[in-house]
Amino acid sequence: MFKYPNGRTYEKKENEQTLRACTPDTYGNRGMTLEADLNETNTYYLAQGIAVIHKKPTPVQIVRVDYPKRSAAVIKEAYFKQPSTTDYNGIYRGKYIDFEAKETRNRTSFPLQNFHEHQIEHIKQVLTHGAICFVILRFTTFDETYLLDAHHLLEYWERKQQGGRKSITKAEVERRGHLIPLGYHPRIDYIHIVDKLYF
Repeated sequence: MFKYPNGRTYEKKENEQTLRACTPDTYGNRGMTLEADLNETNTYYLAQGIAVIHKKPTPVQIVRVDYPKRSAAVIKEAYFKQPSTTDYNGIYRGKYIDFEAKETRNRTSFPLQNFHEHQIEHIKQVLTHGAICFVILRFTTFDETYLLDAHHLLEYWERKQQGGRKSITKAEVERRGHLIPLGYHPRIDYIHIVDKLYF
């Protein structure tokens, strides 16, 4: 079930599916961010009973709030309480899933500076406990999205730490990652790749 921001329930018109099938660009809004695509995908997985995966809220400490009206509050000052770990976690087929999602406009490589030391440490920790862990990388220029197993990410991170490349080449992502085609429902069907890799 989908609802508009005003709370009204969305109702599909009888001819909507036919019209959509005739539209040249079936996927409509290709300008969506990776986060929006993943949130939409996770909502679909939840509604269909496929998986329970959510974006982790970033812990924030509110310092100052103004109350311009009795019924409204405006946050004037806040700060992040602690470094965040990875973006998404949840459960699928009895296994804990944990992953990070990043995008870049770079055409030839994925900069490792997009990841932070505390995120890498978190990934190592969840892998130690047998979790399914990966990163979803999007090259926005090509509108290509890949799933890359966390073990491969750690190898590239270690290479950087040893004085090697500070990025993962696009060729490396293509070779060791798995292209996730854009769809309609779900938008980024990464669970299909998870099934092939981990089950």
